[in-house]
Amino acid sequence: MSFINYASREINCKIVYYGPGLCGKTTNLQYIFNKTAEEAKGKMISLATETERTLFFDFLPLALGEIRGFKVRFHLYTVPGQVFYDASRKLILKGVDGLVFVADSQDERLDANIESMENLQDNLEEQGMKLEELPFVMQYNKMDLPNLTPTEELSKLLNPRKVPEFTASAVTGDGVFETLKAVAKLILIDLKKGAGS
Repeated sequence: MSFINYASREINCKIVYYGPGLCGKTTNLQYIFNKTAEEAKGKMISLATETERTLFFDFLPLALGEIRGFKVRFHLYTVPGQVFYDASRKLILKGVDGLVFVADSQDERLDANIESMENLQDNLEEQGMKLEELPFVMQYNKMDLPNLTPTEELSKLLNPRKVPEFTASAVTGDGVFETLKAVAKLILIDLKKGAGS
C-alpha cells in the first residue's frame, strides 16, 4: 500500500492510530511532534472541535531512515474515536501500512476498547484487508491514572494474537516512541520483503 515517489526517491507509509474516543491517540501524535527534530517532521494538521476531539485526522510525516537509497517517510494519522464519525474512520484507513491500537486502560473504558477493536476489524474487512496481515501493535495508554484494568486482562481481551504491546502514558511520553518504533520496524520489515521479491 505504500506510495513510492521515484522523483524524490521517497517511500511514503501510512500509520493509523485507532482506538475509542479520548483514549490518547491525538496526545500520542502531539507528543511525537513536540519531541521530534524540526528537520525530521512536517507540519502537523489537527482538525479538532472545541472539545479537543479529533474530527478528521492528525497528519505528521516523519522521515526514519532509508531502504535501497529511498528515504522512508511515515505519515501518522488518528481516527476520530466517536462511532458517529465511522465514515471518516473508513476513509482514513484506506491505504494503511501499519496500525497502532490505543486502548484506554481505565476500567470503565473496557467495553469502549472492545467495541473499537471490533469496529477496526469490520472497517478493514470492508476494504478487503485483515488485521492479521498488517503491521500492528497495541498500546495500553493512561497508565498514569488510577482505576486501571490489569495489563494481562487487556492483553487477553484485545491482543489474542500477541502482537507487540506497550504500556504508555501519552501525556508524559512513557511508551510513546517505543510504540511508534515498533510499528515502524514492522512496516520496514514488510517493505524489505516486498523489495526483495
